Amino acid sequence: METQAPPFQEAHLFSSPIRDLGLRIEGTPLEPVIAEFMEELDRAGIRRVRPRFYLSSEWGVPFGTVAIAIPFYLASPRLTALHAERTGHVEGLGRADLLRYLRHEMGHVVSYAYRLYEDEDWVKLFGSMTQPYREEYRPEPFSRRHVRHLPGWYAQKHPDEDWAETFAVWMTPGFDWRAEYAGWPVALTKLEYCDHVLAALADRDPLVTDDELDEDVGEIQYSLEQYYGSMDLQEDLPPGLDGALRSIFEDLGRWEDLSTDAPRRPASDLIRRLARDLPADVYRWTGHFPERTRVILEGLARRAEELRQVYPADRETPAVVAITTLVTALAMNHVHTGTYIP
Repeated sequence: METQAPPFQEAHLFSSPIRDLGLRIEGTPLEPVIAEFMEELDRAGIRRVRPRFYLSSEWGVPFGTVAIAIPFYLASPRLTALHAERTGHVEGLGRADLLRYLRHEMGHVVSYAYRLYEDEDWVKLFGSMTQPYREEYRPEPFSRRHVRHLPGWYAQKHPDEDWAETFAVWMTPGFDWRAEYAGWPVALTKLEYCDHVLAALADRDPLVTDDELDEDVGEIQYSLEQYYGSMDLQEDLPPGLDGALRSIFEDLGRWEDLSTDAPRRPASDLIRRLARDLPADVYRWTGHFPERTRVILEGLARRAEELRQVYPADRETPAVVAITTLVTALAMNHVHTGTYIP
């Protein structure tokens, strides 16, 4: 009689090296999406460059290769849900979003495969690859010099990302980029350059075919506990926000909204519920990283508890709008000034 394997324990999941979790692309929801993406490449006329896909710690293409790294947590629905819970943002959640990120990464592949970043016209349009690559960048929301594709105005981060975003927009099936960017002359010029270059390269073999992997999932020695622990930010709540909280909520026992006798609910519970979806939305429109927004929300929730703040159950929507507006304003301050409250 065959012995049944013991159930996978939660503690083991968190403490084991990620390389021991048996994660792979084959047989997961990633596999059919990648197959669909390869068909997109063929229809776009990109047939000479064939990327290699693998699982790693994050999205990316190692410089000088044609290998696309996909976050390991996307290979498991359980790990995807865990990532959403721990970070407040999943890059590549669902088929459409996966394709969006794959198109972006393919832009890097094409650039590296043909060394487009050395082309004089490329440099004039996008900038030099030697510019410093900073994780913290200050985007100009709604800039007409850059296309919009990934959240956070990502094209503004670096010339390499500007090109990858432009390529992704160009490649998106059924998207009329000429009409969409007709009133954006700089962004349109970049798209037209992309269109011209890709047509010229359609039948040309790539100069680079290296597919060496960087931090393949089978080599990741640290655990999930260490992976998420490294993301935890230790920041204090900006001072001076007690007045903002009191303007949104009420002190327990001193109801300010006498127009309703609806039961009062803890403000901290509402703020923590927003931590699941709000960080991603704030990032999309401000460029403020989700992990920072989660820190702000948790700080606001703790302070609301200390101040014993409540709200009427039938006034939840206005409270959500108010907290969302407050957090967005704080995020914009941080993106453009480096501080939440000047």
